[in-house]
Amino acid sequence: MNLRNVLLLALASSLAMSAAPVVIFIGGLIGGDLSSNPRLATLPVAFMVIGTALSTIPAAMIMQRLGRKKGFILGASGGVLANLLAAFALSIQSFPLFVTATGLVGFHLAFVQQYRFAAAESASPEQAGKAISFVLVGGVVAAFIGPELAQVAAHWFEQQFVGSFVVLALLIALALLLLLSIKPVQDFQAESDEHHRPSVVELLQRPGFLIAVSGGVTAYAVMSFIMTATPISMHVMDGHSLEATARVIQSHVAAMYLPSLLTGLIIGALGVTRVMGAGTVLLLGCSVVALSGHGLMHYWWALVLLGVGWNFLFVGSTTLLTRYYDHKERYKAQAVNDFAVFGLQAMASLYAGQVIHGLGWQWVNLLPIPLLIIMLISLFWLARRQAG
Repeated sequence: MNLRNVLLLALASSLAMSAAPVVIFIGGLIGGDLSSNPRLATLPVAFMVIGTALSTIPAAMIMQRLGRKKGFILGASGGVLANLLAAFALSIQSFPLFVTATGLVGFHLAFVQQYRFAAAESASPEQAGKAISFVLVGGVVAAFIGPELAQVAAHWFEQQFVGSFVVLALLIALALLLLLSIKPVQDFQAESDEHHRPSVVELLQRPGFLIAVSGGVTAYAVMSFIMTATPISMHVMDGHSLEATARVIQSHVAAMYLPSLLTGLIIGALGVTRVMGAGTVLLLGCSVVALSGHGLMHYWWALVLLGVGWNFLFVGSTTLLTRYYDHKERYKAQAVNDFAVFGLQAMASLYAGQVIHGLGWQWVNLLPIPLLIIMLISLFWLARRQAG
């Protein structure tokens, strides 16, 4: 394993990923203040995810053309500019411009999502799960420094939260400096890929590949759907304080990434399908807890289960995915996976606002259950198929 590269990617991730929890934490609140329609409150969060989804294929193609390092530098530069644009949008109180800026933050996050694939390529196939998990640990730091600095800087300027996005731009600039030190891993020229270019249909005809993509889609869609609605349900509808809401979101994001310290080892010990199954069961547990009450600890436990469940299912899915494509297929396979994952996450984020305002918190937690049951059945089938 190229430990130096993996460490740099983990450190860069801890800084660059800070934008995601901040937009999730305050994006809906800003949207509620700037938009005349409360149903559009989560639009900034949704556009961040839409921006990520729309940028996944371009990000993969840029990586293929320029290489990982140059692609990461381009993505980080875009992240700095996007957050400065968000700060400017808030300073002039422009909702359309702020939504545009969060969409561009999504462009930056599409490149950050490629960190995990770069980590896998810096390790042997047997160590890929550990490398992926190690990079995702950076999200633990992002879970705390992002929302914490956003609150500290919220009143630095006349308009609330302008300083929050200025701080995010500075954090991503620091990540950019780290990315400059990455050493390129062994790579083949793009021309070598000409000899074997599988179609999307061919990739999806591989049952393991399809289930790996489905696992990533399920993990991100369910997590995003519930998490996006949580600040509105907690703070706006149930009257919990902004500080309490922030702590729940921070705990959730920490629960998403902290298990990564062990997830790779657990996958090695139990097998990838069992870990994905455990993640799916934990996501079901989130819905059960959330449906049982509206107290602070109901929210806290539900969001922690949501985070750990996401981690097991997503890390497992990414690890499984790397087993169903070869080196020459990697860019297309990764692009297909991330476009599906973040495209469905974008839809989940967008509809979270509609459901929480139109149907309430109960339906936010009921709607994911059928998808999770289907995921469990698929994993059981794959495990039986591999055993046979």
